[in-house]
Amino acid sequence: MHFEDAVDEAALADLIERARRDDPGALAALIEAYGRRVYGFVYRLTGSRDASEDLMQTTFLRLVRMLPGYVHQGKFDAWLFRIAGNAVRDRARAATRRDRHFAHSNELASANRAARDNGDPHARAVSAEDGDRLQAALAELEPADREIVMLRHFSDLSFREIADLLNVPLGTALSRAHRALGRLRARLEPSE
Repeated sequence: MHFEDAVDEAALADLIERARRDDPGALAALIEAYGRRVYGFVYRLTGSRDASEDLMQTTFLRLVRMLPGYVHQGKFDAWLFRIAGNAVRDRARAATRRDRHFAHSNELASANRAARDNGDPHARAVSAEDGDRLQAALAELEPADREIVMLRHFSDLSFREIADLLNVPLGTALSRAHRALGRLRARLEPSE
């Protein structure tokens, strides 16, 4: 069954209801009907065939898990593609966190090596201490605060890109970043 151009809403509603009751034939029909479109969507977002295969599978696994809570009101396509878009964002966030962690670890190691190679023992101690304090302060932030600080200041994303990535309005991204930086500053201020 293909839902290429005109979707037969009655047939789709029937498939959704059967898939909700764990009918493997209905789930297979949904995958057949939407698989190419989901793959094309995630491929355009990632540019990677391997990632697109994984993301398509992730999308349909999430569909199976979330289908019992879905209320069909003629917006199945939008719901399914929101699931796919979220899977792409989740994968990008995970990759960004991994890359950031490795990049930050490499930056700290480089700074520590540079300070160690520098003949000034005081400069070495200050550099290592600053890096350790920053790392500790970031670790103390709530995950959402840490994420937005890292996206802005370590990944150099614009606030518009951050808003799009987090699926929030631009003003929300700006206020979250401002609040998170304030919390980070408070943790970094010397205690008296």
